[in-house]
Amino acid sequence: MRGEMAKGANQKLKILYLMKILLEKTDEEHSITMQEIIDSLEAYGIQAERKSLYGDIESLRQYGLDIVGRQKGRTYYYSIGKRQFELAELKLLVDSVQSARFITAKKSNELIKKIESLASKYEASWLHRQVYVAERVKTMNESIYYNVDMIHAAIGANSQITFQYYQWNVEKKMELRRNGALYEISPWALSWSNENYYLIGFDAGEDKIKHFRVDKMLHIETTGVKREGEECFRRFDMAVYTRKMFGMFGGEEETVKLECENSFAGVMIDRFGKDVILMKKDEGHFAVHVKVAVSRQFLSWVIGLGEGAKITGPEKVIGQMREEAARLMRQYGGM
Repeated sequence: MRGEMAKGANQKLKILYLMKILLEKTDEEHSITMQEIIDSLEAYGIQAERKSLYGDIESLRQYGLDIVGRQKGRTYYYSIGKRQFELAELKLLVDSVQSARFITAKKSNELIKKIESLASKYEASWLHRQVYVAERVKTMNESIYYNVDMIHAAIGANSQITFQYYQWNVEKKMELRRNGALYEISPWALSWSNENYYLIGFDAGEDKIKHFRVDKMLHIETTGVKREGEECFRRFDMAVYTRKMFGMFGGEEETVKLECENSFAGVMIDRFGKDVILMKKDEGHFAVHVKVAVSRQFLSWVIGLGEGAKITGPEKVIGQMREEAARLMRQYGGM
């Protein structure tokens, strides 16, 4: 009795299951016969006659589904033509998710699976073969999605927020900055830069604009207190700020050895991922081997770290650093 009731309920959903079958099993390269449609509906517990299916297909066409019918020999085939997203567009979305450092590997795979559901099973299989999430440097903070929602809500409500902020230490453990004391910030914008999400906000205590990595923010709460810094952000140029504060680098790939003070552990983990190996040299220093694209931007990044970090190999890259340092000395009148 219960099975018959379920079958009857499914019968009412026949046109929806028909649409599901066409979307999943067909595309511009793959089609399906009427008998295969009937068999597929049977698998869902739905009985269907050809005549009623012809009417359902026409209804779906009127709804906007691009159902293509073509005859090969004595057999008629059906398939979906144009979709909401073309395969190239889905690949672009998959690439964006893969390359986004602020999205965890787990969430990346979940999002990619949802993107694949927008394609036929054949296209989804092709998309899946293009996925390379495991080897990419990804954030470890699963709460980033809630952080983004909370920040958007605070901006919409014109409210300040409080949060804790962490960094990585040389043992690759999270440690709270300011000994866990709360940051009080007026949030004004979210910026995507250098493969990470940043909150751009106003710190009334220091009377200046600051930025914070969203995946390093913990326990965000809205305070209900009106935001400050409106005058600063009225003349604020996000593009200029992000170019000035965050950089990208590219060039010939080399394995470079760096020696750093322990306080730079978080900088190395943030840049090269948590799997980077930090080798202890003495109580205050560690060494790290990293594959980087050596360019003027990379050398400038190392110079920007100051006395706490230096390149110790290979000789070719040390030579490039000496040349860059000499160039800077000449540029600024030191030689």
